[in-house]
Amino acid sequence: MLTTFVIMKNLHPNQEKLIDILRINIDNPLTMIELMEELDVASTSVVHHHIVQLEKKGYLKRNPSNPRDYQLLEDPEKPITYINQYGLAECGSNGSILDGNPVDRIPIASKLLKFPANDAFIVIAKGDSMEPDISSGDYIIAQKKQTASNGDIIVCVNQGVAIIKTFYKNDNQVILHSINSIKHKPFIASEDFKIEGIVKNIIKYS
Repeated sequence: MLTTFVIMKNLHPNQEKLIDILRINIDNPLTMIELMEELDVASTSVVHHHIVQLEKKGYLKRNPSNPRDYQLLEDPEKPITYINQYGLAECGSNGSILDGNPVDRIPIASKLLKFPANDAFIVIAKGDSMEPDISSGDYIIAQKKQTASNGDIIVCVNQGVAIIKTFYKNDNQVILHSINSIKHKPFIASEDFKIEGIVKNIIKYS
């Protein structure tokens, strides 16, 4: 198999090679030992060093709970990125909060995001249904997605209004749960239900 190395600025040759290895194996991520062998270096600590450098330089994002779950970025992200903020309110005729104009653009440190900043959006939480984890006024950073797994906290549209809930699907029925389950009971999603994104970060309002 021919291997093409991507030449990038400010990268050590081993980091350029590592990006290529990670890209080729993105569907079947290699272990640190396998990366060490592919990179032809003396130890896994060398691999770890280069991985950390790629993250710092904005070419790589890893899931902190699963380091083998990663995304490569074609262009390095700047230290500060501006993310569109949308309102939790009634939606337009297409039922999406993301197709309208953002109400603000919020500066966020790129390293806080474990996914590409282009996929991020912000909403400000309303109400007490997701307490104690999410309180009214908290800034919620979500990754744009149209599907979710059971237990994911999502930003979604339901009955024409954007809300934050915990997603569960039983057979073909979607049930939306609140963390504050004493005051807010679960309910079946409406026909216009649509997932806007998965909640990834919570910035507490103070």
